[in-house]
Amino acid sequence: MRTFYSAIWYLLLPFLFLRLWLRGRQAPAYRQRWKERMAWGYRPGTLQRSIWVHAVSVGETLAAVPMIERLLADYPETPLLVTTTTPTGSERVKALFGDRVTHVYCPWEVPTALNRFLRAFDPKMVIVLETELWPNLCAAVKRHGAKLMLMNGRLSEKSYRGYSKFPRLVRPMMARFDALAVQTPVERERYVALGAWPERVHAIGSVKFDMSLDDTVRQAAAGLRAEIGERPVWIAASPHPGEDEPVLAAHKSLLKTLPTALLVLVPRHPERFGSVAQLVRHQSLTLARRSKQEAIAADTQVYLADTMGELLMLFGVADVAFVGGSLVPVGGHNLLEPAAWGKPVVTGPHLHNFAAISELLDKADALTLVDNADALAITLQGLFRHPDRRQSQGQAAAAVVEANRGALEKGLGLVRQLIVNNE
Repeated sequence: MRTFYSAIWYLLLPFLFLRLWLRGRQAPAYRQRWKERMAWGYRPGTLQRSIWVHAVSVGETLAAVPMIERLLADYPETPLLVTTTTPTGSERVKALFGDRVTHVYCPWEVPTALNRFLRAFDPKMVIVLETELWPNLCAAVKRHGAKLMLMNGRLSEKSYRGYSKFPRLVRPMMARFDALAVQTPVERERYVALGAWPERVHAIGSVKFDMSLDDTVRQAAAGLRAEIGERPVWIAASPHPGEDEPVLAAHKSLLKTLPTALLVLVPRHPERFGSVAQLVRHQSLTLARRSKQEAIAADTQVYLADTMGELLMLFGVADVAFVGGSLVPVGGHNLLEPAAWGKPVVTGPHLHNFAAISELLDKADALTLVDNADALAITLQGLFRHPDRRQSQGQAAAAVVEANRGALEKGLGLVRQLIVNNE
């Protein structure tokens, strides 16, 4: 089955390169570093006995920051390799860690590319994040002799049903993991049902609860909030296509009762920054763009945060947070960043990627679900009209984050066991 799977990947290669080229029309970085996608040009032995952490894009990279910092501190003599698959993820790794880690793109799921990659970077331990389940990667890692671990694993019911359709491909892959640190007991059952060894699957919670708000982030948020002044401020974080219009419609409705309200709008993908700016202007809303260092004037209605890596800080500026990827069936985005700031969290109904976290926040009365622009506008008006409700929901959100810390330590304990066993 895996031979057939690999043959499909080889046949798809021309179309994958074409896809990179087409995506490069809006995001030019996709037209760069193509050799890395096939692990061409690497010298065997570039690293020796490294620890390899594989994320995907910005979200997974940011979630992995506390873990990577601990790995750097706990294993200072061991080279650390961090891979992503997107240019935005690459930019975040370089900005956060500089030359403290080695960063390249993860190669595609092609056996020859994976073998070249492993010869070059020689990992003794491979940690993949969340849902990065790739049959050829797992097989190549084990053939190389490295330990393989899933950290912060999640598996929605929809994804579980999808994987269940290919047992001859999925069961051997799952059995190759030496440890799986997953978020909930329900997800543990799903991984075991797909073929993971029961004694190797550990429900430890989400490492996203172990995020920290350092002084630099807090000071930056306080500085920007001082620039904005005493105005009602809400943030729309990570909206996808199809969500910009309802977000802006809700803001226009809010402005009827709160004419000084400011929307901090943070699109999910940088290639959309220009089109979102045009949409804001088309809606006859006054706009300031962060990338152009435009000042937030008294009559600015939308502040477009068209920069990368600042979302966590920007949550600290707002009074209320709406998290996107949820009015459309994307599956939601990280709800814990605004919660850690003690902000009331508003989101749409499509939350299958964050089902457990959203349930915790909902039970604590720290989360409000909306399904359209009207519901979003009504919710915002209610929270701004009743500051006591806004404060209580924000405090409840922060309490949920605090009560669920500890997954990172449990996960790092599993890492230590595997590394010791592989020395």
